[in-house]
Amino acid sequence: MKNETTSPDCSSGRSLKINMPAGKFILLAMVMLLSLTGCSGNDQDPVVQPVKTFILVHGAWQSAYVWDEVKSSLEKNGQKVIVVQLPAHGDDNTPANAVSLNVYRDKVVSAINAENGKVILVGHSLGGMVVSAVAEQIPDKLEKLIFIGAFLPADGQSLLDIALQDATSLLGPNLIPSADKLTLDVKHENIVDIFCQDGSTAVKQLLVARYKIEPAIPFADKIILTEPKFGKVNKYYIHTAQDHAIGFDNQKKMVAAAKITNTYILDSGHCPFLSMPDKVTEILLEILKK
Repeated sequence: MKNETTSPDCSSGRSLKINMPAGKFILLAMVMLLSLTGCSGNDQDPVVQPVKTFILVHGAWQSAYVWDEVKSSLEKNGQKVIVVQLPAHGDDNTPANAVSLNVYRDKVVSAINAENGKVILVGHSLGGMVVSAVAEQIPDKLEKLIFIGAFLPADGQSLLDIALQDATSLLGPNLIPSADKLTLDVKHENIVDIFCQDGSTAVKQLLVARYKIEPAIPFADKIILTEPKFGKVNKYYIHTAQDHAIGFDNQKKMVAAAKITNTYILDSGHCPFLSMPDKVTEILLEILKK
């Protein structure tokens, strides 16, 4: 018995009739299936996400835990992620009088220098001051510098200098300095509203449970930034439009002064990595490809 089938002619678009013994029919059918796939003009190679190393730096009154969801999401997308916990934060018990902006900077620099090649450095809130100091120190190790609802200083500014220009922030009126001026507390009944009013109930509970009083010295430390170093790094800013800690207007003012044109906006409170981690991850992956 013989079977009659057709084979695609990719060059002409015609089909050719072929008669053959039944024993070879199944083998030819398999070949035809592969041939049909090869004739398709719509096939594309899969998009391969570049693999980079992200270094994430948290802000004041918080610690490394705030990045957990974003870290997990980036890793699921094939990225390497290192979260730096600043001294005197989380379970680190460095005394408040032993920290400064430079101490924070050196902790991040050490983490970056342990990696081969360039990294993408991300800072939130106070972390914006820290990553700026890092960029001044080791600009050639940074592929991109990303600020998320962060302080973005100019040369000679301190965090306090920038914060005092913010007419809409709820943070200033809720600060409680210690008697020795070495730490800053926040009125506990307003912690959630200031930092993550748009978070879920679980996120709000976590925020309060992991809250820790903040060292005050780094807030007053003035930063040195130069065009040949800090100025050479590619910068991106992710605005947090409903921010109660760093007002949206103040964010835009800082971005304009720094002449950053690569900007994004999240309709979030101060901590979008807690309230909308998937959207933060999406933007970070988009920036990665630019």
